[in-house]
Amino acid sequence: MLKNFRNILGLSLGASAVMASAYPDKMQLALAIPIRLARDVSAVTLIVSDYKVSLRGKSGIDRELALEACHVRGAHRLKDLCFANGGIYIKLGQHVGQLDHLLPDPYVETMQKYLLDQCPISTLEEVRQIMIKDLGSPPEKLFASFSPNPIASASLAQVHEASTHDGKKVAVKVQHAGIRETSVADIATIEFLVSAVRLIFPDFDYQWLVDEAKLNLPRELDFTLELKNAEKCRSNLSSKVSKLGPGRVHVPHMHPELSSHRVLTMEFIGDAVGVTDQKGLKAAGIRASELAKLISQTFGEMIFIHGHVHCDPHAANMMVRKRPEDGGTQLVLLDHGLYRDLDDEFRLAYAGLWRSLVFADEVGIRRHSEKMNAGDAVPLFAALLTQRPWEDILDNSVNHLAIPNSKEHKEHLARFAADNVKNISKMLLTVPRPLLLLLKTNDCLRSVDKELGQPINTFVITARECTRALALDRTVRAQSVFIRHGSHLGVGNTFGDLLRKGARVMSEILVSPVRIYNLVETIKVEMRICILKAVADYSSLSSLP
Repeated sequence: MLKNFRNILGLSLGASAVMASAYPDKMQLALAIPIRLARDVSAVTLIVSDYKVSLRGKSGIDRELALEACHVRGAHRLKDLCFANGGIYIKLGQHVGQLDHLLPDPYVETMQKYLLDQCPISTLEEVRQIMIKDLGSPPEKLFASFSPNPIASASLAQVHEASTHDGKKVAVKVQHAGIRETSVADIATIEFLVSAVRLIFPDFDYQWLVDEAKLNLPRELDFTLELKNAEKCRSNLSSKVSKLGPGRVHVPHMHPELSSHRVLTMEFIGDAVGVTDQKGLKAAGIRASELAKLISQTFGEMIFIHGHVHCDPHAANMMVRKRPEDGGTQLVLLDHGLYRDLDDEFRLAYAGLWRSLVFADEVGIRRHSEKMNAGDAVPLFAALLTQRPWEDILDNSVNHLAIPNSKEHKEHLARFAADNVKNISKMLLTVPRPLLLLLKTNDCLRSVDKELGQPINTFVITARECTRALALDRTVRAQSVFIRHGSHLGVGNTFGDLLRKGARVMSEILVSPVRIYNLVETIKVEMRICILKAVADYSSLSSLP
């Protein structure tokens, strides 16, 4: 392993030297790559060696205790690596914290404790220089008041509390100094590692990870795009097609005049608690089941109805509070930097796939999986989406997709992932690109749901939104056919107008079979929901003394 370390580091140093000589202005970036790569290899070497040495010759309870200790040390080494390199490494560490269904608890707990909202902090002077360069003035002139200490810090930016000159309380998100340069180095380092792994082990190709980082990181570093994402999200969730209802989801209002590519000023949210803050939820009188249902409905709508998806819904990016007007539960969505737009073809195919999964429809699962380029690996693809084995996916019981919260299930998933790592790697290279971020989104939502105690069956909400999306599409397509034909009847005369109006009326009549079919599909979903509720109620009653 030490020889491999020297070889990889030597290649990296050689590549960096060439880059530095060819581009002197990028010397700092060229030097950063081998340093960060050395940290990567060193951390991995220490973690792997610790497991090998500590577990050698041990069995039974002694091995279990030694293994748990290795997990704890490994988790802290990984956390230290993320903090040392910062940027994209912190984002990767945050995602590790969502993989509670695959990884040992110490890794998940350590990443959640340290990497969600306790990230490295930029100095006030660095913040001032960014604001002067981007907005033309320091914070003390731009704002009536500006807190020198950040109230939160994330992987790419930190947030300061401030007030505008007209008395509005705001949160100012300022990008970490130098993060753009280090992010370029991070991507180069990860690409080098992926290429090295592929060279040594041709069956392991993680180029999809590099491609996604290259696509998404520049977008996340442009806060003007985040502002647009937030505005579009608010518009979608308050539109006529939304079933959420007014005021149930809140997106902070933005201040474009005090924002730039690296500075984002928004409404301050000070009366909300974190969605997984159990004590805070209890104090606010918010039921976990109601909150879990609202989160599931919100992201179901984003994915299947609007096709504009917040793809980083970890616990630190969502808050909840009581609405002052009626005391109802209101979800607050933060950090709108990472979004994915789904075209209608993909969105409807994905809706059809999930509906088939929920209803254990093997023919539908296979048909829609082929549209996702799953090929002959449909059982593996379905298991990747649901975290359930193929035989359970095809089980027609009402709660066949429910994920057991047990040690045995986690161990089963870990073995499944290890046994299929090559096939999963190949599959992730061929599936549609939007699916990769949706898999990440699912991991985040699944983790939040687990923290809330899995109080509802989120797959039922998924079925409802999928059915609605497919029904809306059928109705729109049927109506458009008749109206399109009617539009060709007469031009610019009264008789033509009458014919066009008649076509519209006929469209409503002839679309009725489609509406009836949609109604039947909706009833099927609602019946399944009623059965699940009855089963849950019976289980609760049967557990009473």
